[in-house]
Amino acid sequence: MRDGAVDLPRPDRAALVTARRGAERYVLAIDQGTTSTRCILFDRRATVVAVARAEHPQSYPRPGWVEHDAARIWRDTRKLIRRALQSAGIGDDQVAAIGIANQRETAVVWDRATGVPVAPAIVWQDTRTSAQVADLDATLFRDRTGLPPATYFSALKVKWLLDDVPGLRARAERGEVLFGTMDSWLIWNLTGGKEHLTDVTNASRTMLMDLATLRWDAELLEVCTIPPAMLPAIRSSSEVFGTAVEVLPGVPIAAAIGDQQAALFGQTCFAPGDAKCTYGTGGFLLMNTGSTPVRSAHGLLTTVGYRIGAEPVAYALEGSIAIAGSLVQWVRDGLGLIGTASEIETLAATVTDNGGCYIVPAFSGLFAPHWRSEARGVIVGLTSYITKGHLARAVLEATAWQTREVVDAMNADSGLALTGLDVDGGMTADNLLMQIVADVLEVPVVRPMVAETVSLGAAYAAGLAVGYWSDQQDLRNNRHRAGRWLPGADAARRAAEYRKWQRAVDCAVLFSSEDQGQE
Repeated sequence: MRDGAVDLPRPDRAALVTARRGAERYVLAIDQGTTSTRCILFDRRATVVAVARAEHPQSYPRPGWVEHDAARIWRDTRKLIRRALQSAGIGDDQVAAIGIANQRETAVVWDRATGVPVAPAIVWQDTRTSAQVADLDATLFRDRTGLPPATYFSALKVKWLLDDVPGLRARAERGEVLFGTMDSWLIWNLTGGKEHLTDVTNASRTMLMDLATLRWDAELLEVCTIPPAMLPAIRSSSEVFGTAVEVLPGVPIAAAIGDQQAALFGQTCFAPGDAKCTYGTGGFLLMNTGSTPVRSAHGLLTTVGYRIGAEPVAYALEGSIAIAGSLVQWVRDGLGLIGTASEIETLAATVTDNGGCYIVPAFSGLFAPHWRSEARGVIVGLTSYITKGHLARAVLEATAWQTREVVDAMNADSGLALTGLDVDGGMTADNLLMQIVADVLEVPVVRPMVAETVSLGAAYAAGLAVGYWSDQQDLRNNRHRAGRWLPGADAARRAAEYRKWQRAVDCAVLFSSEDQGQE
């Protein structure tokens, strides 16, 4: 590995580089995430040709505040594009298109004339606007945007900047400053400041776009006191947004899509009822619900899944799990039961069940479908029989049971029965966990050969826009699975365990309620 780029094996490198200098072309995906940015080259078979990656610092200036240096992220992106091409041994003219996937709700405001951010980017995890959430009409926002008022989304972050930075609101009303999520920021810089655009998936996460019209909603902008002049124009997820100027001059920027929606697309979840779950620090489960938005009555988010050119938009239901991989990290760092994250599987495999022990990891409250921010983590069912193996097993099962709760809510909201789950993310390397998820959900669980599904989704969307791939069936033909797990646990036993898990969740909520003197 050199400078964050993944090199090909040396014995084959010279021949492959020579071949690549011929007629072969590639799609470049920029995956701009919360902790790092990656640039990945894909060929027509959806094979990863080269990867370049760089982490960027997280800033926590006050409790609850999380910020990024957007200018640093752009500088990193330029360098990473070059490293990826150098690693693959190809020229600029061999890049057919650029696709962008990004952390979705992070807000950037910058000067239209100079391109300099007026303040640090406010990250999706930031909670500084929590006091403003209660002032908003929850029904209005849910009906128009599919989202509940929350610090998670972009609108209140932008409002905070307009209110906090002296003179910024007047400049915004004059059109002197621009707002965008990270896709807009990268598109604007790649095109030399010519294009101020976003796509429907990112716009749907601002709390400002009408889900039905796919346009900025004038009433919501007025409620949030955000001048329309600072907003990007909304486009589909797959079309030519413009051409690059400074880096890869002349190459079309042909896709922009939020990271979790990119994973849905990269997993080729193109039919209503198709679903994927990305297991990382937390878990994000999205189900394609087709061309009509499904309003959730069970604690899920209604969002845009993707839109390809002028085709009808595909909507999705989304359920977020706050704690998944971070529970394993806590067992490693907080309890010292394991030395590395991968050891959790080995330890859990020393027993055949959890011994009656259940862990509810409500470290930051409970997300979907409960949305109980006051809940706190609990371990129930402890006896002298319990060993660290049982605890490890309960850790893995906690992720599976949380997934089951979200799937049950999705089935109820959509009227579609989940028939299988496509998975990706770091935790999917744990084979025991994948088997437990299959057992708990009672459906097959499939892990794809290409683990970089976020980047692949951005590449697919860009490739479709320029004809690199012909259609969605062409994309499905690239799909190869690396692992498949079938449900095998006893149904009656599984139902009994689910009831115990639900009682454990009740304990997590009850513990906090009693602590606050509530009924």
